[in-house]
This record gives sequence, C-alpha cells and structure tokens, in this order.
Amino acid sequence: MDGNTQIFIAMCIYMLVVIGIGLYFAKRANENSNNYFLGGRSLGPWIAAMSAEASDMSGWLLMGLPGVAYWCGLADAAWTAIGLALGTYLNWLLVSKRLRRYSAVAGNAITIPDYFSNRFHDKKKILMSIAAIFILVFFTVYAASCFVTCGKLFSTLFGLSYHSMMIAGAIFVIIYTFLGGFLAESTSDFLQSIVMIIALVAIFIVSSITAGGPSEIAENVRNIPGFFEFFGIAQPTMVDGVQQVQNGEPLFGNSANYGFLTIISTLSWGLGYFGMPQVLLRFMAIRKVDELKTSRRIATTWAVISMTAAVMIGIIGRVLYPDALTTSGQAENIFILMSTKLLPPLLAGLAMAGILAATISSSDSYLLIAASAFSKNIFQGILKKNATDKQVMTVSRIILVIIAILGMIIAMDENSVIFKVVSFAWAGFGATFGPIMLFSLFWKRTTIEGAVAGMLSGGISVFVWKLVLRPLGGVFGIYELMPAFLISCIFIVVVSLLTKEPSKVILQEFEKAKTYEY
Repeated sequence: MDGNTQIFIAMCIYMLVVIGIGLYFAKRANENSNNYFLGGRSLGPWIAAMSAEASDMSGWLLMGLPGVAYWCGLADAAWTAIGLALGTYLNWLLVSKRLRRYSAVAGNAITIPDYFSNRFHDKKKILMSIAAIFILVFFTVYAASCFVTCGKLFSTLFGLSYHSMMIAGAIFVIIYTFLGGFLAESTSDFLQSIVMIIALVAIFIVSSITAGGPSEIAENVRNIPGFFEFFGIAQPTMVDGVQQVQNGEPLFGNSANYGFLTIISTLSWGLGYFGMPQVLLRFMAIRKVDELKTSRRIATTWAVISMTAAVMIGIIGRVLYPDALTTSGQAENIFILMSTKLLPPLLAGLAMAGILAATISSSDSYLLIAASAFSKNIFQGILKKNATDKQVMTVSRIILVIIAILGMIIAMDENSVIFKVVSFAWAGFGATFGPIMLFSLFWKRTTIEGAVAGMLSGGISVFVWKLVLRPLGGVFGIYELMPAFLISCIFIVVVSLLTKEPSKVILQEFEKAKTYEY
C-alpha cells in the first residue's frame, strides 16, 4: 500500500467519524430552530471553549499562518499571533459573561442579529437587517477561504485538479452542516480542535529534531536578512511574483523595517474577536455563566500553544525546504509538505485530517450562522413573520446552499492567498460588530441610532480603507481593522450623545443583565 493511499485512508476514517457525529445529533437538532441554531444553550465549558477556537482559527491556522512565517519570517506571523492571543483572552474575560446574560434577558436571542435587535428594542428590524446582510457578505468570503484550503490540500496531496477538489470539499461541508446543526458542529469542532493541536505540536517537535534543534534552526534563519526578527521583515527577491533561487538557495533583498505603526496594526487582529459571530455564539450557548471562567482558560491555552507551533513550523520549514515553495500562495502548503515528508503515511494522514478538521469546523460555522441570519432575521423577522419553525429551517438550508455556491465561485482562483482572504473578512466582522457589541454590553447610554451608525460606518470603512486608502501606502498602509474599528466607536459615541436617551425599559434590562441568573 503506497503512502498516498494510507494518507487517504486515514483522512476517510476521520471524515466518517465527523459524519457520524452529524447523524447522532440530527434528530435533536431538527426538533426546533433553537436547537438547530444554538443547541438549546447546553454547551459545557470544554466544548464551548475548544469549538469556539476551532471554528475561529480554520485552515488559516495550519496553512495561512505557517505560510506567512515561511514567506517573510517571524515578525508578521508572530505579532499577528500575539494580537490574536490577547484578543482571545480579553474577549472571554470581558464579553462572554455579559453576553450570555444579556442574550437571555433580551428576548432569549439565539442569533447575533436577534441580540442586537432585542437589546435596542428595534421594532422596525433595522439593526437586525443590517447585521444579517453584513453576516451574509463576510461569511460568504470566509466560506470561500475554507474552500480554497480544501482545494489546495487535496490537489497538493494527490495531484488532482484544484477546482474539482475544492468543489468536492464544499459539497462535503454542506452535507455535514445539513445533518446536525449547531450541536453537531460544536461537538465535532471539539474533536477537531484536539486533532488540530496534536497535528501542530507533532509537526513542530518532529521538524525541530530533524532541523538539528533550536540553536541550529536559529543559526540558519539568521542568515536571511530580517527573517528572525521582531522589528524587521524579510523581503524575498521576486520576478513576476516568483521568488528567485540561485544554486538551490532562495534569494532575499535587504530586510525592511517592521516599525511601531505596523506592529500596532498587526496586533489589531485581536480586536476582531469582539465581533466574531462564531465565537460570540458559543458565549450565548454555554449552559452556565460560571463555567465561562474555565472556558476562558482552556481557550487561551489552546490558542497560545497552537499559534506558537504554527509560527515555528513556518520558520523551521524555511530551514528544511528553503526553495520548495516560491510564491506566497505556495508558501501556505508548508504544513502539508512537512507532514508528508517527515511523518509515516498514516500519521501524515492524521495531520492532513488536522487541516480538514480546521476547514470543516470553520466552514460549517460560517454557513450555519449566515443561513440563520437570513432565515431567522430576514425571512421570519421581516418577510414572513408568522413563518413556522419548519419553514425557517427549510429556508435556512436553501440559503446555506446558495452561500456555499457563491463561496465556491470566489474560491475558483487557485492562486488565492488564504491569509489575505481571511484578513479581509476578519476585519469586516471586527469593525462591524466588535464596537457595537462592546458598547451594547458596557454603555447603557448607547442608542439604537448610535448602533446603526456604528455598524454601518465600521462595515463600510473596511471596504473603503482596503480598496481605496490602503493602496496609497504610508500611514494608510495599516490593516483596515484598526481604523475601521475606531471610526465605528466614534460614530457610536457621537450619534448616541446627539440622540434621545434609551427608554426606561431598556435601561432596566441593562441593569438586570449585569447579574441575571437562571
């Protein structure tokens, strides 16, 4: 039995386990929309924490982050990881308990648009509609990044067509999400988070030994200008988008400065957590507020270990395979290359299942949340207010397929860089929902007008900064999340102060949510 066959068998066994989880939860999930979309608020602390991290990190963790480290060195990948680790901790510390309580007080909200609408007593469903539309847009982009991961994974492993493998992966995710809803998604995400961290740590340890240990690795990468620095960044010598290689050695120019503004910009990835629906839903779904402290510790530990291993895999990959991957898109295959070269086939298959795990755990979250945003908040909330649960779930599945098709269309470009696709969607959610989530939980003077202004200004600013201002360079070259987040905050404060105070009922709910128990 050849190596590729063994890898394929290991991945198939894993996929069958995932499908089994979906089938196990299918009956309970289909009882009602509350179970399908939020699991009846029954998650335990371990599943809440690790499913949140798995759905959040996606294939970006095993392909995008190591790819950045392989391509241009430590700084960009490490500062991004530090920002995300801080964001993980602060989100669980500041938002989780408040949102769990407030979502129950605010009409037992089961989606993020539900929460915003109920929190501000939005009778005209304006907030709900805006939130649902942004979720549909950005999660379609997010789903596309997952499908790109599937396509790259299978085409790299088996030499098959990128497009056919991308479509096959998307179809598998659709079938799985159809089956079990939120409970199946969260439970399988728990399993997938375990597979992901084991795969990362295993490759990190094996590759470190193969490369000669820490001192040998450091000695090798220091020969590349700016590669192993926190305040500098390597510059591959490029011709037509391809790094040049001479006598088996990749060529680099002089290192570029990684200055204070760039560091702040990169650290701002952490701000995105405050607006990530796939993470926020886990806060709403946990069974007891008291268990969130345990979840915070689990989630932060998992994130720190996983991201450290991912960054170091990219660094070590440049030592072991310096000229194997010569474009920024190809660089994202370094984890696949190292797994297949350094591990026995069956173990390599399990490592590849780690990528598949990351992709499935994220894409099913994205599709389910986006579909629920439309079916619950636009279809039932606005278009057909007397819609039955069965009708809502039918519409949800139709929308799920439509979003997946749009995601596949976006993913048709096999040269897509996963890191860049994810960074745009991450900024979109962070700036659209992050500021208003924080203000809705901690500032009772926030008005519905301020919420609308903040949501629109944040979401629009991401597009304007990314497409119009960032190409200008200089101070405008910073990651779009930070300026868009600040713009949203300013609009929320200014518009809220210029409009009428919230009603007495809203203020009473705000106070009740601080200590609500159930």
